Amino acid sequence: MPIRFTPLLRCLSLALVVLSGPAVQAAALDDAQGLWAAGKREQAIKLAEDALKATPDDPRLRFALGTMLMEHQQLERARVIFMSLTEEFPDLADPYNNLAVIHAARGEYEPARQSLMRALELQPDHSQAQENLGDVLMRLAQQSYERALKQALGDDTALRLKLQRVTEFNGAKRVVR
Repeated sequence: MPIRFTPLLRCLSLALVVLSGPAVQAAALDDAQGLWAAGKREQAIKLAEDALKATPDDPRLRFALGTMLMEHQQLERARVIFMSLTEEFPDLADPYNNLAVIHAARGEYEPARQSLMRALELQPDHSQAQENLGDVLMRLAQQSYERALKQALGDDTALRLKLQRVTEFNGAKRVVR
């Protein structure tokens, strides 16, 4: 399933506001963001990784690196970072949202739903998590309709119509951010 991510700079700006922590690596983070914005993605990732060697517990830098890796399709590495952030900072919604994006990209819709529900418990007005939850629920609905159709005994016309509609919707909207 192709994924469109929210613009990285918006995510990173949000991370700077939401995630608390020492500002020791603020310059490195700014430099990495600048490199990323300039299209020098590998250099941005390397700079963030190097900065984390000096301050491995900086949540802002870790979140930024995870977001860069996610956008760079290095999903497993990003997943490890977001998972550790959810464990160390369980009251922050954004790492749960990003973890859900990774699950959805892998077709793991139930874990994605669970991560989004947690994000929304923490921050009910998190609009991106709300939208992502809607997308994930549509994928789960499609799976349910497909299973129901396999087990249908009688007139399945209505079920086929529902499956057709949700499949068309999911085909047109392949977006989880």
